[in-house]
Amino acid sequence: MTILDKIVERKKKEVEQAKALVTIEELLTYPLFDRECYSLKESVLNPNRTGIIAEYKRASPSKGLINGTSTVTEVVTGYQNAGASAVSVLTDTDYFSGNLKDLTEAREALSIPLLRKEFIVDKYQITEAKAYGADIVLLIAACLTSDEIKDFSTYAKQLGLSVLLEVHNEEELTPNIMDTIDAIGVNNRNLKDFSVSLAHSYDLVNKIPTQFIKVSESGISNPDTIKELKEIGFQAFLIGENFMKTTNPSKSIADFVKEL
Repeated sequence: MTILDKIVERKKKEVEQAKALVTIEELLTYPLFDRECYSLKESVLNPNRTGIIAEYKRASPSKGLINGTSTVTEVVTGYQNAGASAVSVLTDTDYFSGNLKDLTEAREALSIPLLRKEFIVDKYQITEAKAYGADIVLLIAACLTSDEIKDFSTYAKQLGLSVLLEVHNEEELTPNIMDTIDAIGVNNRNLKDFSVSLAHSYDLVNKIPTQFIKVSESGISNPDTIKELKEIGFQAFLIGENFMKTTNPSKSIADFVKEL
């Protein structure tokens, strides 16, 4: 069983527990549920922003604790001030030490799009994302069927959310090109063994239709890499560990952006 299999199995149990505590009907009454979402596409294409989707994550299955001291508010504010196009917040507790409260804290500090980074296996989590302040949801092709991706992305669009589909290879990309998706992210990290290779991005960039925002995810630690990825057609770049592993993620992203 891979790490991804374990996470998905755990997630399904977690969702059932969450539904028993808070119903979908209750989530619809949360104050943030009715807010109008910021558009991922508009923010990424804004020439005054960098295309960076900067991530707040305390820990990961491959690295353990990455940063246990920097607060959500200080980090995401630093990301926004440095010109990030969007912010990603991990909400998985068991493997990434995140939670939904982090998402709401980030929302209070931001005026750019916010991504709920989560392993979504149920529409309930999409409703949760909206209720806790997200503008974007992530759908991971490696753990969903094409029918689920269609169903979940259609529901997310009905709620006004942007949808980022994450793929690792052509087999995951080809059957899931659909008009209910806004952006397609190529994850350079293999979720089965956590190895990283930018070759994934180079292999797939021209296979993603131009109607989608093209995102390269993971393994980006150098401004020159972003310049290269931009040249081949990527418009957005999801970066987490590179900033979070430092003692001052806000300074880290500011220094990084100066070199772009």
